Amino acid sequence: MPRPAARVLTLLELLQSGGTRTVAELADRLGVEGRTVRRYVDQLIDLDVPVESVRGRYGGYRLAPGYRMPPLMLSDDEALAVLLGLVTGGRTGLTTAERTASETASAKIRRVLPKHSAHRLDAPLEALDFTDQPGTFEAPDAGILLTLADAVRHRRPVAIRYTDREGRRSERSLHAYGIVAHAGRWYVTGADPAVGEDRTLRLDRIADARTLPGSFEPPAGPGPAQRVLSGFAAAEYRHEVTLRIHGTVEQIRAHLPAGVATVEEHGDEPATDGDRTTERWLRVELRAERLDWLPAVLAALDRPFVIERPDELRDLVVALADRLASRARQA
Repeated sequence: MPRPAARVLTLLELLQSGGTRTVAELADRLGVEGRTVRRYVDQLIDLDVPVESVRGRYGGYRLAPGYRMPPLMLSDDEALAVLLGLVTGGRTGLTTAERTASETASAKIRRVLPKHSAHRLDAPLEALDFTDQPGTFEAPDAGILLTLADAVRHRRPVAIRYTDREGRRSERSLHAYGIVAHAGRWYVTGADPAVGEDRTLRLDRIADARTLPGSFEPPAGPGPAQRVLSGFAAAEYRHEVTLRIHGTVEQIRAHLPAGVATVEEHGDEPATDGDRTTERWLRVELRAERLDWLPAVLAALDRPFVIERPDELRDLVVALADRLASRARQA
């Protein structure tokens, strides 16, 4: 059961969130009776916290306008949630404030945190990476994130309990290279030493993570974000699609991003000095569970293309063209 002092601090936090709080609401949130709420309010007033009593049908208690509690009292979970929000918003363009405002706010929070908390939060901030596809991110489990981030930072193996998309549960070890935010989800990418292959796992499907003895050396090559995108593009799906498209890499990527498809040179038209703006024939490969979305994407791309496989996609494109031609004649 929470101690009275803890309840008084909780009462202060509730009042600091703004507005007038009724005695009944505060009693419910604190798990006490109304007269106990009034006693806690008296204790805050004795501490020179300006709590005002509001009379009337919708009366209750509120803090005097302009009052701010000087010390920043955040648990590790709360501090992590705030810092992740600032970092994620700044990196993905989801915040309206300028980037410098997010950086200075983050620095201020970290300065007033206890030293042990600030040190723990350094690990996830260093381990995070982002793809170029923003999204609305839910805060991951703080304990799992901190454990994985510390493993990334110190190159320590971790043991995890994981549930895959088919609902199968397993226990495995991982050499984690980094934590990546992509399209509204959090992922950890690394090597599975049991099979010698890279794995990309969703954090919300990890039920437990603990650090193991030993260490590892991460391989040279692409960073964590690029590894996640490459893994998505090469994942096993029902259909394997191969296209030849005449255009630029930018034109193709606008409709088929790196997390969906790979784009390579094709034929005898190599780009000069890696130029991504030269129109030429490019080979595009992707995997998909369904094909019904691809004809519209190819139509929107508005570039010459050849379908090498599968035949089913060719039939779907012809069917879409017939429907569009029929509707054009009816107009």
